[in-house]
Amino acid sequence: MKRILSISLSLFLMISLASNAQQKGATVSWDKTSHDFGTFKEESGKQTATFTFKNTGNENLVITNVRSSCGCTAPDWTKTPVKPGEEGFVKAIYNPKNRPGKFNKSITVTTNANPPTAIMRITGNVTAREKTIEDNYPKAFGDLRLKTSHVAFVKITNNEIKTEKLEVVNMSEKPITMDFQNVPSHIKIEAKPKTLQGMKAGEKHGEKGVIVITYNAKAKGDYGFVIDRLYLVLNGEKNHQNRLSVSATIEEDFSHLTPEELANAPKAEFENTDFDFGTLKQKEKASNKYKFTNTGKSDLVIRKLKASCGCTATKPEKDVIKPGESSYIDVTFNSSGKRGKQRKTITVITNDPKESTVRLTISGNVEI
Repeated sequence: MKRILSISLSLFLMISLASNAQQKGATVSWDKTSHDFGTFKEESGKQTATFTFKNTGNENLVITNVRSSCGCTAPDWTKTPVKPGEEGFVKAIYNPKNRPGKFNKSITVTTNANPPTAIMRITGNVTAREKTIEDNYPKAFGDLRLKTSHVAFVKITNNEIKTEKLEVVNMSEKPITMDFQNVPSHIKIEAKPKTLQGMKAGEKHGEKGVIVITYNAKAKGDYGFVIDRLYLVLNGEKNHQNRLSVSATIEEDFSHLTPEELANAPKAEFENTDFDFGTLKQKEKASNKYKFTNTGKSDLVIRKLKASCGCTATKPEKDVIKPGESSYIDVTFNSSGKRGKQRKTITVITNDPKESTVRLTISGNVEI
């Protein structure tokens, strides 16, 4: 009988010790893991959800990391260790500015507890605020506000003429007359009306108008991405802060080619479009010859070479490559003033109708 009692006592002690060993450490108990803000107005500003927890373990609980799923949600939390039996918090602060509509965001909390990770979730629906004139015309040139200061024609063929309109509004009580300076010959620009009348008593803004910009790609005589900068002159006063940018990506028009002409077109085939120079010391240079062959049936013409950085020099062996002929583009990267990982691109534009634009890359690491 005594032996049985002794064995039973030993088993009880072993189970107790094992149980205590399992319970040792920090454990966390949350009051909730989700919060619904419901519907609220955008102008109400930032909304905060607080998630409270309790350390139900027997060691200090430490929050080691808190990460939000979106930059619109800022986290805050108890930075000091939470003793057994005490409480801490994690906050999710949601910024609704310019984010109308429903949202579902998360906060990932990492602690020294078991399990170490917990996810807090916030949801809600933001009612959009009424847009102001400043919202609709965000760019300001003095008392003149514009939709944008950058007019992009995006894709335009080399023989095409396109027109875009830029909306403007007078925010002053006085008339504003618009003129333009530094306008290149391939761009025509006109303000309609030329003079915008000022706001009257009780009004929030003066007269609205448009700036009409016409782009002649043939007159530009270029290929690829190009940008021009001109200036808006207001009431005869020149201000270089009032700069308009006009950009376009000019592509060759191959739409007129017949099936027979396409079959006899040039074709550029590169052996390799990527080159890794490994590791350089600052001021060292790395060069590579990107070899290619014209596998088409007519002359291949290199229309343009453009590097993404002034640190990268490019030079084709020749501009015209006969059918069946091979050639190369010599590229040299200068590491002066560079450090760390580098990746530069070279845009090659040819008269190959199937792939007129090819991008070459040169990459590596620069050590001081």
